[in-house]
Amino acid sequence: MAELSILTPRPLRRGDRIAIVSPAGIIKPQIVYNCLPVLADRGWIPYVGENTFNREGTYAGTDDERYSDLETAFLDPDTRAIICARGGYGAVHLLDRLDRLPLRDDPKWVVGYSDISALHALMTRKGIKSLHAPMTKHIAQFSGKDGDSQLLFEKLEGAVPEVEVEAHPLNRPGKAEGLLAGGNLAVIAGLVSTPFDVIRPGTILFIEDIAEPIYKVERILYTLRLSGALGSLGGLIVGQFTDYAPDRNSPTMEAMISRIVEPFDFPVAFGFPIGHVDHNIPMTCSSEVALDVSSDTTLLSTIG
Repeated sequence: MAELSILTPRPLRRGDRIAIVSPAGIIKPQIVYNCLPVLADRGWIPYVGENTFNREGTYAGTDDERYSDLETAFLDPDTRAIICARGGYGAVHLLDRLDRLPLRDDPKWVVGYSDISALHALMTRKGIKSLHAPMTKHIAQFSGKDGDSQLLFEKLEGAVPEVEVEAHPLNRPGKAEGLLAGGNLAVIAGLVSTPFDVIRPGTILFIEDIAEPIYKVERILYTLRLSGALGSLGGLIVGQFTDYAPDRNSPTMEAMISRIVEPFDFPVAFGFPIGHVDHNIPMTCSSEVALDVSSDTTLLSTIG
């Protein structure tokens, strides 16, 4: 099948509607309510999906309920962005049905991270840009005034700023251009060899995770290495791996990752502020980017 041309959802304007939905885990209503005025102050009209606060076990409603809110938002011509309330687990349940929607007919911005990486994989499959970025808790906590929220808002409005990150001792210098994809490593690894696999030859892959032991992350990377997928990358951006302990084989997650990718020659940037941390910069999935890793700094620039 021929590669799809990449579509960019149109920039948000004042008066545009933004849906807040819960595709995965349960969210406390007050977190969402605290986020709404921040978005309204930007000139947008945020609204809460009908089933956003539902509960079904650990999920924010049944599969049908969670799907319904996403379907409604995707098909509403006045809704220009969909901000996921939180991650958790459960978005993968919805992929097959969402895949049947005419998403390319009217592309919308999808915003979120963690388990929402599954929805970014859907959008990558459809050839539509999306934003791996802070969600309602972060936006509400900082009242939208922190640099990451501001960058998210600017990207929603059409800006394409360059990202510069301080050099990390484990960086492997080099330059590469390719399609940016990735997110939570456990989520995207679970989609390998499915129609939603984002790890393709030439990809600039970014990864992060939380509460995964070093050996489990190593197991994932070895699977990718043995399959040939890891070696086919154009470049690798290593975000934040949090809530884990050193083990007897590796003092840090970064040291292990550096060892696993040693046979390959693509540039590798460590220490990117992406993931389950307060400083979580928005990354535009499916954008064409240039990655420049040097001994002094790492630059990530959008070129398409």
